[in-house]
Amino acid sequence: PQKTSFHRSQTLGYKNGFAFSRLPTVGIGGERLYVNQLSQAELDELSKKGPTLSYGQTKRAPPLGFVPAHVAFDKKILKFDAYFQEDVPFSAEEHYRIRQVAIYYYLEDDTMSVIEPVVQNSGLLQGKLLRRHRMPKNDRGDHYHWKDLNRGMNITMYGRTYRIVDCDLFTQVFLESQGIELNPPEKMVFDPYTELRRMPVRKYEPPSDFDPLKQFLTYDKQVLRFYATWDDTNNIFGENRPYIIHYYLADNTVEVREVYQQNDGRDPFPILIKRQRLPKTFVDKKKTFPSCVLEISDQEVLEWYTAKDFAVGKSTTLLGRTFFIYDCDEFTRNFYRDKFGITDFQPVEIKKKPPEEVPQVIPPYNGFGILEDSLQNCFSLLPKPPRKDVIKMLENDHKVLRYQMVLESPNPEDRKRRFILSYFLSNDMISIYEPPVPNSGIIGGKYLGKTRVSKPGSTTENMTYYEPSDFTIGSTIEVFGHRFVITDADKYVLNYMESNAESFPAATLQSLRDHFHPRQVVKETANSDNSTLGTSRQELDELIVQVQEELKLHKYLNNKNIWEAFFQCDKDGSGVLDKAKFLALCDSLSVPTNDLLVNKLIDLCSCGEDKINYHDFLKAFPL
Repeated sequence: PQKTSFHRSQTLGYKNGFAFSRLPTVGIGGERLYVNQLSQAELDELSKKGPTLSYGQTKRAPPLGFVPAHVAFDKKILKFDAYFQEDVPFSAEEHYRIRQVAIYYYLEDDTMSVIEPVVQNSGLLQGKLLRRHRMPKNDRGDHYHWKDLNRGMNITMYGRTYRIVDCDLFTQVFLESQGIELNPPEKMVFDPYTELRRMPVRKYEPPSDFDPLKQFLTYDKQVLRFYATWDDTNNIFGENRPYIIHYYLADNTVEVREVYQQNDGRDPFPILIKRQRLPKTFVDKKKTFPSCVLEISDQEVLEWYTAKDFAVGKSTTLLGRTFFIYDCDEFTRNFYRDKFGITDFQPVEIKKKPPEEVPQVIPPYNGFGILEDSLQNCFSLLPKPPRKDVIKMLENDHKVLRYQMVLESPNPEDRKRRFILSYFLSNDMISIYEPPVPNSGIIGGKYLGKTRVSKPGSTTENMTYYEPSDFTIGSTIEVFGHRFVITDADKYVLNYMESNAESFPAATLQSLRDHFHPRQVVKETANSDNSTLGTSRQELDELIVQVQEELKLHKYLNNKNIWEAFFQCDKDGSGVLDKAKFLALCDSLSVPTNDLLVNKLIDLCSCGEDKINYHDFLKAFPL
């Protein structure tokens, strides 16, 4: 406990430039040592040195010379490839930028530097980003050592993070020799905007043996002429049109010209394809390639059209159109005979393909206008009026057949209506007129204008119209959905049909004869009676005057109503009524038939035994 010195004696030293060890002379703190006192380890060591004790100590080789670190690692540098990402806030074309750098580690003094390779026209300050010095690792004063560097890791220096992706061969060998396991290398990341702007590397192409100037001087003004056709009849409105193909030997260009004929109706555009080089085979042409918009260069074309691609009797496709070459001129024949040895120039006879007949489909008739007039719109773009039978119009001018009709209707009001049908022989048209009846509540006048009326069941392909042979007494006709019954006809109708009996069926003519026969008998009877009483016509007139004076006393009689009643009762308009019917009508109208003068007037107006001509009788009732 009283010991205060703990010094140890020196056991290492140099002698003649060599290091050696010696046994201590004193113990710790200057204590005395016992020389013969050995430890058990020293005794074991001495037992193994028998030869040394017998033959003496062996001589050691001199130690190697001492080499300082700045000499051992002089010019030995570790190189790492890295990059860092830099934000670009004020650009619409890029949001970040990738900058590649090289990190150098100098082994002689453990310093580092960061250098960015200079990129031409980058617009950035490049070169040495961090000068050579010892890079601080943290805030505690530590510095980066080569043991801290490896591939596939991030390293932060002065607030900027670098990604190490690879190193050179010397760096790899050095680190592996020091027992450091390297990570696998990574792929270097490139700046996308720089790659976008990078111009393609120009490739040098050796000049070819082809001399365009020699070709121009040799073949100037020499043109091959081919006669061809373009068959476009498979498409709508297509046709087979002739063309002339010119091949210019001076620059291997092709021109296609149209052939126009006099009065062919086409605009004078002489050139279909202007003079240019035409591509024959494209390089991996895509369907979406806009060949009609962009210019075609040598990069898109694998093969161009040459003179050997044109031959008589073969088809050639130029810009999507297939032309068939059927002949050529004399200069072209001589050129192919001398250049390619072709002697077969037999022209091909072109036969025009007959146009395919397209069946004309007639649309259904819409009911407006006349069918023949509406049908002209289907035959021509500028419709023409249908041709008229001028001879028929001249022969039958002002010839009209008139018929009386009644309307076939379930309404009682319509059954009393009377219509006059007029058939115009000049143009086979029909018009219908309704005579106005006072106080009937129906406005009379024109019921149907002049037009041709088709029969029921007619179609556009087989249209049949009403003719005079269809109008018989008692027959029913349908006019645009309305049914009429013919009740009477004009006397002119019978006379016209009898004069042209060969043009009308016998049934129609007999129907009119049967209708007019009773009326004819009555008329003949009336004529005979009138001839018998001809001498007393003055007596009849005097009697009518007397009856008028007599009837003035009967002020209740309405002459207008009497006239209307007699005309309505005479449905066929013959002017003759049955005697019984005549007397019943007079009683209903309060006509004093018992009066002697009236009774005598009725006897004078009689036509036979049971018929009375009421026209002479109505003269006694003036309006």
